[in-house]
Amino acid sequence: MARDLPHFHLRNLGQPRPFQAKGGGGSKRPSDVPNRAAHAQALLQAIDALPDIPATELPGVYLEISSRIDERLKKDSLDASGLMLLRIEDFPIPGGAQERATVFATAKGIENLRKKVDQFRTEDTPDREKDGEFIPGRPKNADLVQSVAAITEAGLRALWRSPPGKFPAADIAAVWEVWLEPQMTEAFVAAAPNYGVTVGADRLEFPEDTVVVVQADRNQLAQAVRRLGGVRALAAPTITADFFDGLPVAEQAQWVDELSGRTTYSDHPNAGYVTLLDTGVSRAHPLIQPALSVDDRHAANPAWGLEDVKGHGTQMGGLALFGDLTQKLHQANPVMVMNRLESVKLLPDAGMNPHHLLGAVTKQAINAVEQVGPRRRTFTMTTTTGEDTPHDGAPTSWSTEVDQLAAGVSGGLRQQRLVLVSAGNTDNFTFGAGNYLDRCDHEDNEIESPAQAWNVLSVGAFTEKTVLPNGDPAQALAPFGDLSPASRTASWSSHWPNKPDVVLEGGNWALSAMPPPMRHGWLSLLSTHHNYPVRSFTFTFDTSAATALAAKDVTELWSDYPTLWPETVRGLYVSSARWTQQMRAHLPAQANKGHYMPLFQRYGFGVPDMARARRSASNALTLIVEDTITPYGISEKTGGDVHNELKLFALPWPVEALRALGNADVTLRVALSSFIAPNPSEASRGVRYRYASHNLRFQLNRAGENEAQFLARISKAAEQPDGPANDEDDLWDYGSNRRHVGSLHIDQLTCKASDLARRNLLAVHPVTGWWKSKKLLAEGLPSVRYALIVEIDAEGLDTELYAEVQVAVEALIAAQAVVQV
Repeated sequence: MARDLPHFHLRNLGQPRPFQAKGGGGSKRPSDVPNRAAHAQALLQAIDALPDIPATELPGVYLEISSRIDERLKKDSLDASGLMLLRIEDFPIPGGAQERATVFATAKGIENLRKKVDQFRTEDTPDREKDGEFIPGRPKNADLVQSVAAITEAGLRALWRSPPGKFPAADIAAVWEVWLEPQMTEAFVAAAPNYGVTVGADRLEFPEDTVVVVQADRNQLAQAVRRLGGVRALAAPTITADFFDGLPVAEQAQWVDELSGRTTYSDHPNAGYVTLLDTGVSRAHPLIQPALSVDDRHAANPAWGLEDVKGHGTQMGGLALFGDLTQKLHQANPVMVMNRLESVKLLPDAGMNPHHLLGAVTKQAINAVEQVGPRRRTFTMTTTTGEDTPHDGAPTSWSTEVDQLAAGVSGGLRQQRLVLVSAGNTDNFTFGAGNYLDRCDHEDNEIESPAQAWNVLSVGAFTEKTVLPNGDPAQALAPFGDLSPASRTASWSSHWPNKPDVVLEGGNWALSAMPPPMRHGWLSLLSTHHNYPVRSFTFTFDTSAATALAAKDVTELWSDYPTLWPETVRGLYVSSARWTQQMRAHLPAQANKGHYMPLFQRYGFGVPDMARARRSASNALTLIVEDTITPYGISEKTGGDVHNELKLFALPWPVEALRALGNADVTLRVALSSFIAPNPSEASRGVRYRYASHNLRFQLNRAGENEAQFLARISKAAEQPDGPANDEDDLWDYGSNRRHVGSLHIDQLTCKASDLARRNLLAVHPVTGWWKSKKLLAEGLPSVRYALIVEIDAEGLDTELYAEVQVAVEALIAAQAVVQV
């Protein structure tokens, strides 16, 4: 096999995952401070610097109390004697982790806290004897005072209970949830307008909290919180789609006008297009019209009209532009719509397409829209069929045609295409009273065709919608962060692709005393109604909604990096996904590779993270390679077909930075994405190596394994792709059974940083495919594109991985440029 070194593209990626401090709940006695008097004096000075509560006529002061590194705060002492503990959270910091507590302190609480610190400085507990052993006295209040590193007045962020990324931007009016002490609610509501804070009429009552929705900028709300007290927490609003869908027609139109007034639509000539293959999209809606040109509506059949008479396509269009409208309507800051729309009617207004024509109609739809000219399109199809069920993951005529269209071997234009397909929906009337996941996992709820296609990005649904109105007798069926009950799953054997690839919000169902569970407005998403102005909004849900949200993400990501290939964008987006804490809760404490299978079958690789896919941080990086490979050839010696080429990468690892981390753990994640040309012949069913034109694999050298040893091991693996797993598999989280399927391969391993510094060789090599045929190869040796995405995450450790790799990559590019000259 020949080998060469393709060009690298370097990007940073993601934010570090939170570092969890060891120990728990204050059970561990804090270690003695080096200088007792100095520590106490520093804390006393911090207390004295706090606002004088009586003099300023404040009800109290919000404190942020930080622990010493890797110490636990003494919670009981922070929730007594005039102190109210509101929240406590771990934060990663250089050298370890820190607890930070938010505490509301009255004047009496500040006085008592100061007294305890002063006693620690000057007084000891008496000596004592226990079980015949002499125990000397300790400084009074040592467990409390020694655990504390700093005391400061808290800001709004210390009260924030929602994800950090949802914290409102500065100097912009936003909608907030304010969680209040019930007995302080009326006083806060009455006085808040004096500080520019508008309080909504609706309230939620809980045993220890009353929740109101307010509108204010950060400075206004900070003044109200500081001056009025009674606030226990702040959060992003949880107003639901039901509120807007239930409004009268005139009020819905007013909300549309308000949102339109603060929405800007991208006019960039290279803006990405979400191309909806659906029921058509209505241009009458004011939120859609600016993004959908009159010339960008088409139909697979020229005889069909272009209007959306069913409504589904217009719902998807609203989601692809705005996401869930619930959040956009309840914020006051400007909205930027980055995507544009194209609509291709794939379904007739009456009846359905004949089953045997589904693949042909899809090709006609794509051909129709591509006649407009070249654009960066995200083809989005939320139509599936149950007539191919059960297919057990094997190709069908429709899925094979979609694979051909994605690979560029079908369609009027021979070009690769990025295609998103929904996983299909379950039937709620088949659900009983048992665990809903058992029903979703059942073999007759398998993902519908064509979502099993190898080259598409298949989208299932999960949910974070679990709140129902007070007094509602029903309860949310799925827990927060788990599979949406509407989402189908993959029950097939391991040699077919992992599907779905990702999951996004698809809503939840409400379960009353008797089955079946039903959809509920509070548990749904909100989008645009096709019959505007008769109605402005409508509920939307299920894997269709999840797929439209994914299309919004993918198109925006592609616009950030417009030169990337479709294969690359697919790999980058899916590789950003992670399972939620609730999803991972289904794993046993000591999970092995086999335990991951149900997670892949339900959630794919999890929930994509756009921040991880597009943003940068100094301690996380991504290398992206886009290259071609000629996988098969004809032997000059024997005349038979052989594996022709592999690509070997000497990865520009930040060796010095990794060595400096020593035994600290770092995570390596690798994604390999390529579009295969399919062969659905009957002989290929059940044989993955005969369905795919080519199959690619990636391998990483072991610590201490030189290039010659590494290449010898790869050659053996290439000739025996289904042979026994090698020792390297034991280091990867998912292993070959999960990794070596389909045309998108992702795995990760966690190892010591010093070991990763020695694992700097990564190979992409072929195993057999239907192109590996002497008869075919005699006509020419086909080459294929692939994208390789390599990510290192130092998990919050204090290091500068990116900077060192950037220097190495620049040196590589410079050296290659010299050779080319």
